[in-house]
Amino acid sequence: MEAFFKKSSMFLFLLLAKAFSLAHGQGTRIGFYSLSCSEAESIIQSTVAAHFQFDPAVASGLLRMHFHDCFVRGCDASILINGNSTEKTTIPNSLLKGFDVIDDAKSQIEAVCPGVVSCADILPLAARDAVFLTNGPRWPVTTGRRDGRASLASETNNLPGFTESIASQKKKFPDKGLNDQDLVTLVGKNIKILASVH
Repeated sequence: MEAFFKKSSMFLFLLLAKAFSLAHGQGTRIGFYSLSCSEAESIIQSTVAAHFQFDPAVASGLLRMHFHDCFVRGCDASILINGNSTEKTTIPNSLLKGFDVIDDAKSQIEAVCPGVVSCADILPLAARDAVFLTNGPRWPVTTGRRDGRASLASETNNLPGFTESIASQKKKFPDKGLNDQDLVTLVGKNIKILASVH
């Protein structure tokens, strides 16, 4: 079972990277911040580890947050935007754990490298590090995304809900270029990680 978990975790994030990140053509690459903020990834990793030690459930929250962010507008951190009627205010997103982890990591990074690292990069890096802390794999994450500027609650209507039927969810995935196997991997992975930390 553990081997399946590790293989499907790697597949999940390769899938997310392919389906969402690269679709926006923002010039992402491994090591984007190596010269401009070389400490960024280690700050994120230590921040996630500290929060995970206090509350292991942040792992499933960060993974699901990354999934929800990418599913709506692409991986642009629009899920993190505060305000009335934003993605963050909707029921599927307001219940997620991990917003404080991203805020904490962003604050620490801003203290060292102000205005350099986007939240659109912090979120996938944090999700990766959270999966690793649940004994999942660690993989390279391309960085260099720009933060989204718009976030509309109405755009979350198409998010797959955990109480939603599989038939209903199967209708949503093709619109994002995803298939039934992707549905099982993405939705099932969140359930598996949640179970592993409780």
